[in-house]
Amino acid sequence: MINKKRPLILLLTLLFGASSPAVFAEAEEEEQYHSSGTVQFIPNSDPIDPVDPENPDPSNPVDPTPPEDPGTGTQGPLSIDYASSLDFGVNRISNQDKVYFARAQTYLNGHKETPNFVQVSDNRGTNSGWTLTVKQDEQFRATEKTVNEVLTGSQIKLTHPTVDSNVQGVWQPTAKDEVVLVPGVESVVVAAAQGAGAGTWVVYWGTVETINERDKDGHIQTVNVTKAIQLSVPGATPKDAVTYRTKLIWTLTDVPDN
Repeated sequence: MINKKRPLILLLTLLFGASSPAVFAEAEEEEQYHSSGTVQFIPNSDPIDPVDPENPDPSNPVDPTPPEDPGTGTQGPLSIDYASSLDFGVNRISNQDKVYFARAQTYLNGHKETPNFVQVSDNRGTNSGWTLTVKQDEQFRATEKTVNEVLTGSQIKLTHPTVDSNVQGVWQPTAKDEVVLVPGVESVVVAAAQGAGAGTWVVYWGTVETINERDKDGHIQTVNVTKAIQLSVPGATPKDAVTYRTKLIWTLTDVPDN
């Protein structure tokens, strides 16, 4: 059987094409296939090195000068990475009320001196908050046998805190404006509410300032201190020509700030 429709269709197409520049193309067909990209994170328990408190970038760690009895960072995804030991210098015995300032934090690698600081990392991935406290274990005591072994009435005070991190888009923890240490009593230093405090955070006190003072030989020397951390000692407290020391205990709990 002869198909008569096909020549007719072709003829109409040619005639239409001769009178108009328009060209009809067949509709393109499109098919899609969906794939996916996946990444998973787990809590990180690796130790976190100390950072520059004034430029807290974990990719550029610093090396603080260790004290005579250096502490170690705590383990786990919620950790205290570092806390400065406080050095209030070598001072002349006085029967007047005195305030002594903490020496600035120094570094083994020649890094600039900075305020004293404490560093906390929350790598749990839960955003559930945390609280950091500090306790002065007991009053300043002489490190060797002497008559006046306890620095009665002395008191450490931390003021003008700054909270900083290189983390973006995360609510920051809140530091207490003033922390006055009472031996044997825990004091809240900084706390993160639910949804805050993820990543690495530092709290440092005040700024570094240069002051002049007399050394043990009576010579004037310049030293860098942070006036925001003070030790007050009553003039009525008897003092012997020895070193007095106390221990600061920093505690980090997974209890968020209320």
